Amino acid sequence: MELLEQRILKDGKVLPGGILKVDSFLNHQMDPELLYEMGRELGRLFADSGVNKILTIEASGIAIAVMAGLVFRCPVVFAKKSKTKNISDSLYQVQVESFTHGNTNTVVVSKEYLSAEDRILIVDDFLATGAALVGLKNLAEQAGAQVVGAGIAVEKVFQGGGDKLRSQGLRVESLARIAEMSDDGLRFC
Repeated sequence: MELLEQRILKDGKVLPGGILKVDSFLNHQMDPELLYEMGRELGRLFADSGVNKILTIEASGIAIAVMAGLVFRCPVVFAKKSKTKNISDSLYQVQVESFTHGNTNTVVVSKEYLSAEDRILIVDDFLATGAALVGLKNLAEQAGAQVVGAGIAVEKVFQGGGDKLRSQGLRVESLARIAEMSDDGLRFC
């Protein structure tokens, strides 16, 4: 998606350790118009998939997921990184490693929000190693739901997660695909 790529080139910053900082428009301060256009593009890409629910993980994927939910006119569920007092004990849960945060979280979704009738589109801001997507797919499968694919804002192709997931049969559509990053900048696929 050229609009997103241009914004990354204009406002993104490459940090040491393979980190792309896009928090001025994507996941700290957010540009609603850009996010809506991203949701529309995911709607176009998955138009014939029968999506009736969006699944993401807190927190950075939520804004994109909500825009996709608006386009698909369906609910958005986000997996929480910890169980809070207001969530029942009837949960789907899985361990997920975070590349960006360098930790592992037990992510949970209440069983009342995922079911075997769901055709789920997983949405997230970044795809690096694929651990978050594997975890979200696992949650959906625990519910007996069908995952129709994953819509990603930015895929860091050089980290291999997308290729691994595609080789396992998951349809992955990324709006911006980065081939390489260095202190000198980045190059899109």
